[in-house]
Amino acid sequence: MDTFSAAAPDTQPGPSAGVARGAWKVIALFERIPHSAIALLARFSIAVTFWLSGQTKIEGLVLDPIGRTVELGLPRMSGNAVELFRSEYALPLIPPELAAVTAAVAEHVFPLLLLIGLATRFSAFALLIMTLVIQVFVYPGAFATHGMWAVAMLYLMARGPGRVSLDHLIARRDRA
Repeated sequence: MDTFSAAAPDTQPGPSAGVARGAWKVIALFERIPHSAIALLARFSIAVTFWLSGQTKIEGLVLDPIGRTVELGLPRMSGNAVELFRSEYALPLIPPELAAVTAAVAEHVFPLLLLIGLATRFSAFALLIMTLVIQVFVYPGAFATHGMWAVAMLYLMARGPGRVSLDHLIARRDRA
Protein backbone atom coordinates (compact mmCIF):
# COMPACT_ATOMS: atom_id res chain seq x y z
CA MET A 1 0.00 0.00 0.00
CA ASP A 2 1.29 3.48 -0.74
CA THR A 3 2.02 6.33 1.63
CA PHE A 4 -1.52 7.67 1.47
CA SER A 5 -3.44 4.53 2.40
CA ALA A 6 -6.75 4.76 4.19
CA ALA A 7 -5.37 3.55 7.50
CA ALA A 8 -5.95 6.61 9.66
CA PRO A 9 -3.60 7.32 12.54
CA ASP A 10 -4.94 6.27 15.96
CA THR A 11 -4.59 9.69 17.51
CA GLN A 12 -4.93 13.11 15.98
CA PRO A 13 -3.82 15.98 18.24
CA GLY A 14 -5.42 19.37 18.11
CA PRO A 15 -8.57 20.84 16.52
CA SER A 16 -7.75 19.53 13.04
CA ALA A 17 -8.57 15.95 14.10
CA GLY A 18 -12.05 16.13 12.54
CA VAL A 19 -10.66 17.41 9.24
CA ALA A 20 -8.01 14.67 9.21
CA ARG A 21 -10.60 11.96 9.93
CA GLY A 22 -12.77 13.35 7.12
CA ALA A 23 -9.83 13.33 4.72
CA TRP A 24 -9.03 9.70 5.61
CA LYS A 25 -12.67 8.76 4.95
CA VAL A 26 -12.55 10.38 1.51
CA ILE A 27 -9.28 8.58 0.74
CA ALA A 28 -10.90 5.30 1.82
CA LEU A 29 -13.73 5.99 -0.66
CA PHE A 30 -11.23 6.67 -3.44
CA GLU A 31 -9.53 3.36 -2.70
CA ARG A 32 -12.84 1.58 -3.35
CA ILE A 33 -12.99 2.67 -6.98
CA PRO A 34 -12.96 -0.67 -8.79
CA HIS A 35 -10.00 -1.53 -11.00
CA SER A 36 -12.42 -2.81 -13.65
CA ALA A 37 -14.10 0.60 -13.93
CA ILE A 38 -10.77 2.41 -14.29
CA ALA A 39 -9.51 -0.15 -16.80
CA LEU A 40 -12.69 0.04 -18.90
CA LEU A 41 -12.47 3.84 -19.03
CA ALA A 42 -8.76 3.69 -19.92
CA ARG A 43 -9.40 1.09 -22.64
CA PHE A 44 -12.28 3.05 -24.15
CA SER A 45 -10.48 6.42 -24.01
CA ILE A 46 -7.28 5.17 -25.63
CA ALA A 47 -9.21 3.09 -28.19
CA VAL A 48 -11.31 6.05 -29.32
CA THR A 49 -8.30 8.38 -29.47
CA PHE A 50 -6.29 6.08 -31.73
CA TRP A 51 -9.29 4.86 -33.75
CA LEU A 52 -10.26 8.42 -34.69
CA SER A 53 -6.66 9.14 -35.67
CA GLY A 54 -6.67 6.03 -37.84
CA GLN A 55 -9.91 7.13 -39.47
CA THR A 56 -8.15 10.23 -40.82
CA LYS A 57 -5.80 7.97 -42.76
CA ILE A 58 -8.41 5.90 -44.61
CA GLU A 59 -11.42 6.36 -46.88
CA GLY A 60 -14.32 4.04 -47.63
CA LEU A 61 -15.06 3.03 -44.04
CA VAL A 62 -16.17 5.58 -41.48
CA LEU A 63 -17.04 4.50 -37.94
CA ASP A 64 -16.98 7.57 -35.71
CA PRO A 65 -18.32 6.78 -32.21
CA ILE A 66 -18.07 10.41 -31.10
CA GLY A 67 -19.61 12.07 -34.16
CA ARG A 68 -21.98 9.08 -34.57
CA THR A 69 -21.14 8.73 -38.26
CA VAL A 70 -21.21 5.38 -40.04
CA GLU A 71 -20.32 4.75 -43.67
CA LEU A 72 -19.66 1.14 -44.57
CA GLY A 73 -17.34 0.23 -47.41
CA LEU A 74 -13.94 -1.18 -48.21
CA PRO A 75 -11.22 0.79 -46.45
CA ARG A 76 -8.35 2.22 -48.52
CA MET A 77 -5.61 4.72 -47.78
CA SER A 78 -6.79 8.31 -48.05
CA GLY A 79 -5.20 10.53 -50.65
CA ASN A 80 -3.46 12.74 -48.11
CA ALA A 81 -2.23 10.05 -45.66
CA VAL A 82 1.04 9.32 -47.45
CA GLU A 83 1.64 13.03 -48.02
CA LEU A 84 1.26 13.66 -44.28
CA PHE A 85 3.94 11.03 -43.62
CA ARG A 86 6.19 12.76 -46.16
CA SER A 87 5.85 16.13 -44.46
CA GLU A 88 4.29 16.60 -41.02
CA TYR A 89 4.64 13.01 -39.75
CA ALA A 90 8.02 12.26 -41.39
CA LEU A 91 9.87 9.49 -39.57
CA PRO A 92 13.54 8.61 -39.91
CA LEU A 93 14.42 5.32 -41.61
CA ILE A 94 10.82 4.44 -42.58
CA PRO A 95 9.46 5.26 -46.05
CA PRO A 96 6.28 7.38 -45.86
CA GLU A 97 4.22 4.77 -47.75
CA LEU A 98 5.10 2.06 -45.22
CA ALA A 99 4.68 4.39 -42.24
CA ALA A 100 1.21 5.50 -43.40
CA VAL A 101 -0.07 1.95 -43.92
CA THR A 102 1.49 0.69 -40.68
CA ALA A 103 0.00 3.55 -38.66
CA ALA A 104 -3.45 3.15 -40.26
CA VAL A 105 -3.51 -0.58 -39.53
CA ALA A 106 -2.18 -0.18 -35.98
CA GLU A 107 -4.66 2.61 -35.22
CA HIS A 108 -7.52 0.33 -36.19
CA VAL A 109 -6.43 -3.12 -34.96
CA PHE A 110 -5.05 -2.26 -31.51
CA PRO A 111 -7.96 0.01 -30.51
CA LEU A 112 -10.45 -2.73 -31.45
CA LEU A 113 -8.50 -5.22 -29.36
CA LEU A 114 -8.44 -2.76 -26.44
CA LEU A 115 -12.15 -2.11 -26.73
CA ILE A 116 -13.08 -5.78 -26.46
CA GLY A 117 -10.30 -6.44 -23.96
CA LEU A 118 -8.40 -9.01 -26.00
CA ALA A 119 -4.59 -9.03 -25.87
CA THR A 120 -5.02 -5.88 -23.82
CA ARG A 121 -1.53 -5.66 -22.36
CA PHE A 122 0.11 -6.29 -25.75
CA SER A 123 -2.18 -3.78 -27.49
CA ALA A 124 -1.50 -1.14 -24.84
CA PHE A 125 2.24 -1.79 -25.22
CA ALA A 126 2.05 -1.44 -29.03
CA LEU A 127 0.16 1.85 -28.74
CA LEU A 128 2.60 3.05 -26.07
CA ILE A 129 5.49 2.47 -28.51
CA MET A 130 3.52 4.35 -31.16
CA THR A 131 2.92 7.19 -28.68
CA LEU A 132 6.64 7.37 -27.89
CA VAL A 133 7.45 7.57 -31.61
CA ILE A 134 4.90 10.36 -32.03
CA GLN A 135 6.30 12.20 -29.00
CA VAL A 136 9.93 11.95 -30.08
CA PHE A 137 9.70 12.37 -33.85
CA VAL A 138 6.40 14.05 -34.72
CA TYR A 139 5.07 16.26 -31.91
CA PRO A 140 7.80 16.69 -29.27
CA GLY A 141 5.94 19.60 -27.70
CA ALA A 142 2.83 17.55 -26.92
CA PHE A 143 4.05 15.76 -23.80
CA ALA A 144 1.01 16.79 -21.74
CA THR A 145 -1.28 14.85 -24.08
CA HIS A 146 1.08 11.97 -24.75
CA GLY A 147 1.89 11.67 -21.05
CA MET A 148 -1.79 11.15 -20.23
CA TRP A 149 -2.06 8.50 -22.94
CA ALA A 150 1.07 6.81 -21.61
CA VAL A 151 -0.31 6.69 -18.07
CA ALA A 152 -3.51 4.99 -19.25
CA MET A 153 -1.55 2.46 -21.32
CA LEU A 154 0.95 1.77 -18.53
CA TYR A 155 -1.96 1.20 -16.15
CA LEU A 156 -3.48 -1.34 -18.57
CA MET A 157 -0.11 -3.03 -19.06
CA ALA A 158 0.48 -3.28 -15.30
CA ARG A 159 -3.02 -4.12 -14.07
CA GLY A 160 -4.74 -5.67 -17.10
CA PRO A 161 -8.13 -5.01 -18.68
CA GLY A 162 -10.42 -5.72 -15.74
CA ARG A 163 -13.41 -8.05 -15.56
CA VAL A 164 -15.31 -6.57 -18.50
CA SER A 165 -12.97 -8.09 -21.10
CA LEU A 166 -12.35 -11.15 -23.21
CA ASP A 167 -8.94 -11.50 -21.53
CA HIS A 168 -10.71 -11.95 -18.20
CA LEU A 169 -13.12 -14.54 -19.62
CA ILE A 170 -10.26 -16.49 -21.20
CA ALA A 171 -8.19 -16.40 -18.00
CA ARG A 172 -11.20 -17.51 -15.95
CA ARG A 173 -11.87 -20.41 -18.32
CA ASP A 174 -8.22 -21.46 -18.26
CA ARG A 175 -8.19 -21.52 -14.43
CA ALA A 176 -11.26 -23.79 -14.26
